Amino acid sequence: MEFMYALIVGLLVGALFGFVLQRGRFCMNSAFRDIILLKEFKLAKAVVVALAVLMVGFAIFAMSGVITLAPKPLKIWGAIVGGLVFGVGMVLAAGCASGTTYRVGEGMMGSVVAAFGLTTGALMTAGGVLTELKTALQTTTIGTGAPLTLFGEAGELTPIFMLILGLVGMALMFYFWAWPALKKRRETKEPLVKFDNVFESIFKKGYPWWVTGIVIGIVGIIAYIAGQGVLGITGGWMDISKWLTLNDPLAWPGFIIVGAILGSLIAAVIAGEFKLRVPKNAFTLLKQFFGGILMGFGAVTAMGCNITNILGGVPQLSLHSIITGACIMFGSWIMAYLLFMRKD
Repeated sequence: MEFMYALIVGLLVGALFGFVLQRGRFCMNSAFRDIILLKEFKLAKAVVVALAVLMVGFAIFAMSGVITLAPKPLKIWGAIVGGLVFGVGMVLAAGCASGTTYRVGEGMMGSVVAAFGLTTGALMTAGGVLTELKTALQTTTIGTGAPLTLFGEAGELTPIFMLILGLVGMALMFYFWAWPALKKRRETKEPLVKFDNVFESIFKKGYPWWVTGIVIGIVGIIAYIAGQGVLGITGGWMDISKWLTLNDPLAWPGFIIVGAILGSLIAAVIAGEFKLRVPKNAFTLLKQFFGGILMGFGAVTAMGCNITNILGGVPQLSLHSIITGACIMFGSWIMAYLLFMRKD
């Protein structure tokens, strides 16, 4: 990929991604944690909506030859251990990889520390002191080593399965979630869409969960087409670190992160939500840094963070990403219970 293309398009896609993350408060730590902590499902629903949109979009563009699907081979222990550790880490860090990134743009210093921990942990695992552990966990591969999906080895039928599951998912979500809301609006004679203040709705108000899910899905599709690969967060932070410390040229993943921070900053400033905030005690910063390190280890070990695996691999029916995503969720539940729900 040419440098100028990566610079311009990467920044634009990243800025759009960061803007939507901030306005939709899209963070999988909150989405998964709040299921058991608050019995709140709105952000979790946004994740499901995004998955359906991505599944259909990836399938259509794969069948038309615009993109090439790349589900992962199943590294079973990498998926399980990496996913669980990442899930634990994101609760300690108070944000997943994407949530941490957009909160950096909002001025949250705890998230800056968590991002530094994420980068440190990823570098330690990719080529540092934790490399041998990561390699050992990735040694066991299920099957022949070819990309493995929910329906077996990836092949020509994979996009068809994706399209069917995505459309069925959309139909079910419409029936169970959208249709009751539409009937309620009709009974109260409330308009479905209001056009009286479009600027405020887009730039100042928080997005409803279903809007967030749809737009996140669309941005993910745009990013796959533009970058010929799924969106990723951890790799971008590593790219920036190598640019700063080794003078390696900044590439597409790094520009995505820079753009995401700028996009979330712009969104926060327009909405009047930008403010430099520092946790009241040093222990919180230490906890977020350690959580970031765990996320970095988990992301590299599982061959991707929550964005790469859940929003990138799951729509491609990658069995590795499905297991990783489930373990990320379980890991977050374990740590949420230990931190917030366990009785002394």
